[in-house]
Amino acid sequence: MYRTFILLATLFLLSCGEEVSGSDKYRLVWSDEFNGPAIDTTSWNFMHGWAWNDEDQYYTSDAANAYIKDGHLVIEARRVHQPNPQYKPGTDYNSTRREYISYTSARLNTEGKHEFVYGRFEMRAKLPLGGGAWPAFWTLGTGRDWPDNGEIDIMEMYRVNGENAIHANVGWGSDKALNPVWDAQSLPISHFMADDPAWGEKFHVWRMDWTEQYIRLYVDETLMNETLLRQTVNAERGGNINPFRGLPQYILLNLAIGGNCGGQIDDSAFPMRYVIDYVRVYQKKGKGNNIQ
Repeated sequence: MYRTFILLATLFLLSCGEEVSGSDKYRLVWSDEFNGPAIDTTSWNFMHGWAWNDEDQYYTSDAANAYIKDGHLVIEARRVHQPNPQYKPGTDYNSTRREYISYTSARLNTEGKHEFVYGRFEMRAKLPLGGGAWPAFWTLGTGRDWPDNGEIDIMEMYRVNGENAIHANVGWGSDKALNPVWDAQSLPISHFMADDPAWGEKFHVWRMDWTEQYIRLYVDETLMNETLLRQTVNAERGGNINPFRGLPQYILLNLAIGGNCGGQIDDSAFPMRYVIDYVRVYQKKGKGNNIQ
């Protein structure tokens, strides 16, 4: 009975987010459990318009593309046929060369609202697997141009050699503008499905542990990538600054379509839904900018 009471008390503290995660003495400092009636715009910003990487989607804040349902955030990519308000005949930019918008989706971020230095970042989510899907859970630094601000792809999924793969990447500035140095790792989904054929139909937990020494990226406790911060210093063009030491990062969630990495788009797979159960950030006392 005593052991049962201790177990129940521990579960209660964990569910309230006041104690922590494992034996590492982490404390929950921020989360979105997506239990409200609508997306919390005090936590999240929306991107509007075209993105980069020759991507095919047009980002909106429309309820059709991002909404709360059954305690989940759903980012939904949809097929549409709408005039492109930025269309300019004869131009070659991603945003202006297309006469029509063929796909809409959503991209959310916490820039200026929730930014963190070090900690454990977690997301539980189910991914769309159709051709062209490019979902991501990632972070970017503030105050500098990309990639000198540092990028951490806690989770990206896109196809490699025709097969969906999970990617875990860390990028920082090189001696050439817009040309990052990457420490990148990936595993095909078939690697996970060898143990669980239904892996692609289930929710999974992606996690980053970020300290002064390293960034470690996981999926369901499988270590995907470890990057030592002694190697992540920007080149001279980027100020010889280490974007991952003592500098804040904000969180992004998005579902891109096609482009340089998404690959061939399967129109029969729409609408595509990236379903997110929660996003949580834990920190240790005295680390980062949330617990003192």
